[in-house]
Amino acid sequence: MTDIHTPSEQKAANTSLGDLLGEVTRDLSTLMRQEIELAKAELTQSAKRAGKGAGLLGGAGYSAAMGVLFISIAVWWALGYLVGNAWSGLIVAVVWLIVALVLYLRGRTAIKSIQGAPQTVDTLKEIPETLKRNEENR
Repeated sequence: MTDIHTPSEQKAANTSLGDLLGEVTRDLSTLMRQEIELAKAELTQSAKRAGKGAGLLGGAGYSAAMGVLFISIAVWWALGYLVGNAWSGLIVAVVWLIVALVLYLRGRTAIKSIQGAPQTVDTLKEIPETLKRNEENR
């Protein structure tokens, strides 16, 4: 018979298989509940930040749209004296298309930076490795 060195090995030698399986099941159940709670907390935090940011951006967008409308009309009118109304309208439209492209690219970059639940993903990846290590030690 082999020598029993660790407390886990001693417990395994003195406990029935049913009790050990029950303990493993309880531990896995507890671990899964904790992982679910962690995921909820991380996703709630990300959602709150995204919602706050979207609301602020919406309000800023509306205010800016009103200001931009009146500035655009004024620029169109002023350029109309220099190059004619048709060309001035085209110039103002091209400027706004460039602004729209820049804003789109920056917004897309901001959306891609949302991380979700990175800590939950990392800890869930560790579970199969932990189970493999326990099986190898048997």
